[in-house]
Amino acid sequence: MAAENHDKTRHIVVRGGADSFKQEINAGKHRLVADEPVSAGGGDAGPDPYDYLLAALGVCTSMTVGLYARRKQIPLENIIVSLWHSRIHAKDCQECETKEGMVDRIDVEVELTGALSAEHHAALMDIAAKCPVHRTLTSEINIRLRAAKNSPT
Repeated sequence: MAAENHDKTRHIVVRGGADSFKQEINAGKHRLVADEPVSAGGGDAGPDPYDYLLAALGVCTSMTVGLYARRKQIPLENIIVSLWHSRIHAKDCQECETKEGMVDRIDVEVELTGALSAEHHAALMDIAAKCPVHRTLTSEINIRLRAAKNSPT
């Protein structure tokens, strides 16, 4: 792994123990906490992993829409992005390629306020689906898992 070029990648470090779900997240100079809710056996000390996933998509969507509006001088005042994650039966999803078993569904609702024409609104909604995190989640993802060099073998 040391020989690989990670100059343009993000580096996040997550630390936890075997005694609880609570995790400490280091993202550059930022410190975050993740946990599971009490109902799942956690201590509810922070958002759970799916909360962070939804937050990443929501933040990226809002930032992308806001940037586009600023660049195009669209009179956008506020962006509110609400997200929900669920698992549904594939047979109940007409637009899904998978037809058996379960699929993950993320519903995203975008509320835009300001003196927006119908054209502005349509353009902003179109760009909302083009944020980098949305593109990552809807593209092929290759996750490479390996033991760290100092882990016992």
